[in-house]
Amino acid sequence: MANERTFLAWSRTALALVAAGLGIAQLLPPFPGVPAGRELLGIPLIILGAVLAIAAYADMMRNQRALRRDQPLPRSVLPRLLAGTIGGVAAVAAIVVLLSATR
Repeated sequence: MANERTFLAWSRTALALVAAGLGIAQLLPPFPGVPAGRELLGIPLIILGAVLAIAAYADMMRNQRALRRDQPLPRSVLPRLLAGTIGGVAAVAAIVVLLSATR
């Protein structure tokens, strides 16, 4: 059951990323002087959410196979993927905000 709960937690995270990306791209006011600012921030989050959902399923299946074969669980790439992408989006957000503040 823990494997399924972990999959559901990653799925919720993926859904939250897609929702945040859509909210940023569609509802956030435009950044002055950075016409594509909303898209620069929102689209990577949407893509990360899609990739995370697919990777979470693959991770769950690998773990399920290992559990059935009484083997050690494989390492997951998901935390590094999530941390790296969110760090990149945060850096882009800081740049967009700084650029719009100077205009």
